[in-house]
Amino acid sequence: MVCPRCIETVESVLSEKGFKVESIKLGEAEVDKEPSAEQMRELSTTLKSRGFELLVDKKHQIVDQVKSEIIKLIHHSENDILNINLSSHLAQTIGADYSSISNLFSSSEGITIEKFAILQKIEKVKELLSYGELTASEVAFKLGYSSAAHLSSQFKKETGMTPGQYKNLKNKDRKPLDRIGK
Repeated sequence: MVCPRCIETVESVLSEKGFKVESIKLGEAEVDKEPSAEQMRELSTTLKSRGFELLVDKKHQIVDQVKSEIIKLIHHSENDILNINLSSHLAQTIGADYSSISNLFSSSEGITIEKFAILQKIEKVKELLSYGELTASEVAFKLGYSSAAHLSSQFKKETGMTPGQYKNLKNKDRKPLDRIGK
């Protein structure tokens, strides 16, 4: 963005997407709130259609890639994919050394990749229990737990209740996937 029309266009796109623009200068725009991953994708698409490219720092891209890959594995994959080695899978998918990915993720998000994956699994367990179609053992198998007891202890540690207690709740507490770990 170097000309006044460019700045106007970017400011207009940001405003259309619900952001209050605090400042715009060459290659940078500051807004009043942190955009979600979905908002970033929308901004990127809209800006691209108007001849601009959304530049996000490499570290932020890697963290988003890790989150997206974990969500995809846990919430949108078949059973056998959950039995993979997550660290090897992420290193291969992202194309970087796992320890550097892990350190970057932890410093950026305040939790480890493993903890983020556990929280995602717990949310998936809640979803599956809410449907009422699977037993705890079937849910444990589906999500790659070694046993129903392992699932139950991890679930209780994170939620303060057993899977059975959760299943019997009238108002089941669920979080949007992009808010897990925050």
